[in-house]
Amino acid sequence: APEDDTKGITYEEGDVRDEERIEEGIEAADADVVVHAAAALPLWDDATIREVTIDGTRSVLWAAKDAGVERVVYVSSTAVYGTHDHHPITEGSSLDGVGPYGEAKIEAENICRDFRRMGLCVPILRPKTFIGPQRLGVFQVLFDWVEDGANVPLVGWGKNRYQLMHVHDLVRAMELMFTAEESEVNGTFNVGATDFTTMKADFQALLDYAGTGKRVLGTPVLPAVLALRVLNELGLSPLYPWVYETAHEDSYVSVEKLRRLGWEPEYSNREALIDTYEWYLENYEESTGETGLDHRVAWDQGALRFLKALLKRV
Repeated sequence: APEDDTKGITYEEGDVRDEERIEEGIEAADADVVVHAAAALPLWDDATIREVTIDGTRSVLWAAKDAGVERVVYVSSTAVYGTHDHHPITEGSSLDGVGPYGEAKIEAENICRDFRRMGLCVPILRPKTFIGPQRLGVFQVLFDWVEDGANVPLVGWGKNRYQLMHVHDLVRAMELMFTAEESEVNGTFNVGATDFTTMKADFQALLDYAGTGKRVLGTPVLPAVLALRVLNELGLSPLYPWVYETAHEDSYVSVEKLRRLGWEPEYSNREALIDTYEWYLENYEESTGETGLDHRVAWDQGALRFLKALLKRV
């Protein structure tokens, strides 16, 4: 059995939009540091995204400041950058948030900077897409296809470089934000793997590990995007625009700023994918039938189930 990593942890559930609940929780914790990672994903409606990501961030920061918390680590996203022609993207690159999710993250970061000016230490982490134990969502779709022995189609030909990361490496970056000197961490840092190749090669490594004999299949970008857009608008696919409209483009950031503080990622793209797939095989039970709109549950695949059935046969 896996080692119990929850010893000494008190779990309390609350809504980040509930100011009173947040205040009570932070006061009761008597914490030196708060990690704020709550966000509504792009699948949610625009109003909810803004309430959770912007208003929720403001509530957490006020509650932390009033309770005398020394640091609040804000987990933002590389979605604040949008798409760029030049890579790697650095912390100083221009911001162009994709959709309500990316735009809300930018506004939340601005609130963090307001609180810095009030004397609170607020490190901001901008992680790439991270995977690992408990990560389902869009990756559950991928792992379901791999486990069932289907070929895996991509949007585009898979020659683009797409950086991922393991949640373990993100947690280690958070820990560094707790322990390093305030003058070193009271800023903004990209986080991501340093060992990654092309999307096709990294995903093929997962298929090879699974031993199904299946392949990653490239597709023409325009027809694939149009088809997924129609399915999304009809409510027949869980893949939202940020996923299918950018999946064929290069997407990787520089992590040199964080590395200068002594952080080094332990997982490559391939290792992160394989480790998460192993966790999925050991822990995920499809029989629960639970689906939803966040990264901790499976997504209803809708019409994609029929495509999977077809790609199992070829």
